Amino acid sequence: MEKINIGGQAVIEGVMMRAPRSMAIAVRRPSGEIVVKKDEVIPLSERFPVVKLPIIRGAVALFNSLIIGITALNFSANEAMVEEEKGEEKKEISSWAMAGTMAVAFGFGILLFFILPLYLTKLLVPIIGDSNIIFNLVDGVIRVAVFLLYIFSISRMSDIQRIFQYHGAEHKSIFAFEAGEELTVENVRKYSCLHPRCGTSFLLIVMLVSILVFSLIPKLWPFYLKAGSRVVLLPLIAGVSYEILKWSAKNDRSPIVKLLIAPGLALQRLTTREPDDSQLEVAIRSMEEALEVNAGYKDDRLVV
Repeated sequence: MEKINIGGQAVIEGVMMRAPRSMAIAVRRPSGEIVVKKDEVIPLSERFPVVKLPIIRGAVALFNSLIIGITALNFSANEAMVEEEKGEEKKEISSWAMAGTMAVAFGFGILLFFILPLYLTKLLVPIIGDSNIIFNLVDGVIRVAVFLLYIFSISRMSDIQRIFQYHGAEHKSIFAFEAGEELTVENVRKYSCLHPRCGTSFLLIVMLVSILVFSLIPKLWPFYLKAGSRVVLLPLIAGVSYEILKWSAKNDRSPIVKLLIAPGLALQRLTTREPDDSQLEVAIRSMEEALEVNAGYKDDRLVV
């Protein structure tokens, strides 16, 4: 037997939780009511065994998470907009509109975190020289700096801070579940907002792994080929980063691993906030609904 792995994502006024075979999204409406969308999710590895292979599973997990994330954000945005007045017609954001928004955001992320650092480093070649090692180190430093500046900037926005509070509630609930505690607000409240398997830590690992992977690109290639290859290599970078995150989560008691994951946990201080009890209630509800749907779930929280 092995323990169930639970993951999650903060959404607009809510939390999405993923169990091995289920997903649940809990959102608090302006009226105070908590609404839930839950579904059974058949793992891709059951239909396509190749997905279980290292590296490949990480790349697939990334794109699968993006698709599920769009679904969760679409649901939360629609429910968070519901007015308290009964006569008010509910206005929904279409899945296509949300998908388009996410596509634009994804493209913006590639430009900001991968293409812009490459362009800025290219401008610095007269200063730093044409060494491939130095070029990629400078490129990597700029990329990480842009990433940290972006996170810091959005963390100052009030709407984003509420999402970061739900992010903290998600982590606390997962910690309590992993500790085998009953999922109550009192039990969940005492846990940390910083979790070693967080997507924020994953993104930081992606930034660092990309430095090594991009160093394999020939320095004589023209700019457009270097830029294009960075997009093509993203699945490989995601796959390697996933394996590192998975390994660190399994060995998080090792002093060496604790040292390695410290930067990711420190970064989470920007992307999480201490939640209030009402937000913890939403996270707990989402987890309970996901566990209820999850195939093979038992009262002792073990999968047989």
